[in-house]
Amino acid sequence: MADIEGLAEQLVGLTIKEANELANHLEEEYDIKPASAGVAVAAGDGGGGGDDEGEEEQSVFDVVLTGIGGNKIQVIKEVRSITGMGLKEAKSLVDEAPNPIKEGLPREEGDELKAQLEEAGAEIELQ
Repeated sequence: MADIEGLAEQLVGLTIKEANELANHLEEEYDIKPASAGVAVAAGDGGGGGDDEGEEEQSVFDVVLTGIGGNKIQVIKEVRSITGMGLKEAKSLVDEAPNPIKEGLPREEGDELKAQLEEAGAEIELQ
């Protein structure tokens, strides 16, 4: 039998990222869907909801192409590999910058894509 008190302490000590990972795991593996992320944050924040709401909004980012730099072909190749778009769609997306490349990503994944695209010569913002 699980140590309920110990388990409760572990749950209370989870970061927002860890809580999201746990929720995703429970949904994927056991088809258990959490009631609402807002309820979980409000219950665990001890009454300081204003700051956590701002943090929660900032936990999801959009990777936005703001400029193509000097290596347009390389940027198009990276956009294609990231999005799975065809050549025509990727070229159109790059030509019509600023455009979002990926939306609703966690900070770490957004930073990785930003670095990957900047290495190809693109100008990227996380919003």
